[in-house]
Amino acid sequence: MLAAKQILQENVKLLRSKASKQAIIGALIASATVVVAILLTAYAGGSGITLAAIVSVQKSNPVLWLLEGMPFVFGFWGQYTSTVIAYQAGAMVVDQTSDLRTQTLALQSRISHESTHDQLTDLPNRVLFIDRLEQALQLAHADSVKVGVLFLDIDGFKEINDTLGHHSGDRVLKSAATRLQNAVSESVTVARLGSDEFGLTLPRLKDAAEIKQAVDAIRNAFDAPYALDGLSLSLGATIGATLYPDHGRDAYTLMQRAEAAMYWAKQDRRNYALYAPEHDTTSPTRLILLGELRQTIQRQELMMEYQPIVDARSGDLIGVEGLVRWQHERYGLLPPSDFIPLAERSGFVRDITNWVLRTALRDASLWHSHGLPLNISVNVTAASLLDPEFANMITGLLAAVKLPRDALTLEMTETTLLGDQERAFEMITRLTNLGVRTVIDDFGTGYSSLAYLRKLPVSGIKIDRSFVGDVDDAQNKNGEVLINGIIQLAHAFGLHVTAEGVEHHSLVESLPRLGCDALQGFAIGRPMSAAEVMEWQAQRVAAGTNSVTFIGGHVNRKR
Repeated sequence: MLAAKQILQENVKLLRSKASKQAIIGALIASATVVVAILLTAYAGGSGITLAAIVSVQKSNPVLWLLEGMPFVFGFWGQYTSTVIAYQAGAMVVDQTSDLRTQTLALQSRISHESTHDQLTDLPNRVLFIDRLEQALQLAHADSVKVGVLFLDIDGFKEINDTLGHHSGDRVLKSAATRLQNAVSESVTVARLGSDEFGLTLPRLKDAAEIKQAVDAIRNAFDAPYALDGLSLSLGATIGATLYPDHGRDAYTLMQRAEAAMYWAKQDRRNYALYAPEHDTTSPTRLILLGELRQTIQRQELMMEYQPIVDARSGDLIGVEGLVRWQHERYGLLPPSDFIPLAERSGFVRDITNWVLRTALRDASLWHSHGLPLNISVNVTAASLLDPEFANMITGLLAAVKLPRDALTLEMTETTLLGDQERAFEMITRLTNLGVRTVIDDFGTGYSSLAYLRKLPVSGIKIDRSFVGDVDDAQNKNGEVLINGIIQLAHAFGLHVTAEGVEHHSLVESLPRLGCDALQGFAIGRPMSAAEVMEWQAQRVAAGTNSVTFIGGHVNRKR
């Protein structure tokens, strides 16, 4: 308003002091018109165009007086018109400058926001998260309080992206971001750090117990299923945590160690872990392995070992579980827990699964040809169960080695089924209809064990080693009761029960008494190569141990 008033004052001043181009042109036109009119009038009077005639015409014709005033009228009109135009132009410049300034400020604000926030979820990104964490650490140092840092990864997210598409994955991420924000207080910074990774800063804490409270609230928020295009998806989250100043004094150290704790929790099949120094021992190795996964199959660095599974009552060898190993030239023999989670995250797990199945079935075919028709068990991931072509691939592999379909058992954990349950159940049904046996591995460590037993068309369960070890624990009176209850429940549903993690000979005696059907563990036999399996069984037969014949998926004793 002040700028417009100033422009008006300047134009009024211009009107008073200086003629504009339009005013001069108007005055010249009017003057020319008057001169022409006077000359024509004098000429028309018959006296010719002389000075006397012009003076006479001027005295006798009042109309010419009016015409002589016209230059002043046109001059004023031209000056006024130019003043109005100048005023309008000035006002337009003021408006456009104001609009341009507003748009510039809005653009700068948007650019600043986008540089510090995630475009999909609108949460702070890694840059802003580190900045806010550093501010929280400075305040905590000044006030002698603690700060918690959480590193969260969504379980099963990659399978959703691979199977349902990135659009569905984005919707899950938005929902997860909203749940995280609602689960914690406003003072907590929630940020998206990567694909399905989130970070949280918990300021002004007293101790680690407050971190656990926040973790419990987050886990409760993730328990509710995600509704997605008619599907009900159950997704969990694995969380690693650090506490300032106990686990680090700068933002980068606290974040790195929280991430290390998260990976350790995943490998140990936990939902949450507070950082401990031993969690960091494999982090450099993990980074190296992640970069070398693609070449493992090409370099023929993968190998298979097989652990025997025996009948609990007779001791007959009824099958083996195939366990993949990575014979790394620098780190030696690596178990699957060291690289399968990395393969799942990097997208190479399908190639590894195909190699494992092909190799295991080839070895099983070799045993069959030497009169040892064992059932071979192989672990599968959620990505396999969500792959529409997985059942066709199994059929083709079995046909290539000329093995009956019930010679293969596919093991899957309960947590594997927590993603897209409907699609996973559909695949298990297809595999069962094909004649392939399916078993729930690590039974008891998931969320809905009883529901799975009722709904899934599986043929058996394998009780997790964490329960099996408690059977002979004199201080844990409930261990035997729990195992007995699981066995009775499984038998009520017609399921075969295998106890894994049988590491003591006392369990070989107590578990059959509780009704267990099969045993697997170090007390039975350690993992061994395919050739060693035949040698191991030959030694058992020579020692008088019962052998077995595999017929149609059932075990018949052969004396």
